[in-house]
Amino acid sequence: MPVFMIEREFAEKLEVTLEGAASMKLVNDDVGVKWLISFLSADKKKTYCLYEAANAEAIREAAERNGLPADVIVEVGELSAMGVMGGIQTERFMD
Repeated sequence: MPVFMIEREFAEKLEVTLEGAASMKLVNDDVGVKWLISFLSADKKKTYCLYEAANAEAIREAAERNGLPADVIVEVGELSAMGVMGGIQTERFMD
């Protein structure tokens, strides 16, 4: 399944409760979107998240239903056992 990177900018510091996260997962499951990992910027106003989804429209729908911004959505590839396919060039790390 394709993997997307989503950049979200928040006006205020983001704080997610366990209940809020569970609610978001229900919406994501309904839309067919799977959250993989998130990174928080040092100022805690932006997140960068990886999701699996059929397409960017599914990401937008889940974000809208969850009341979250989805400022930038970029398809980055598909996950494999080695990470994001095409994203790691192993020959760069060999002598």
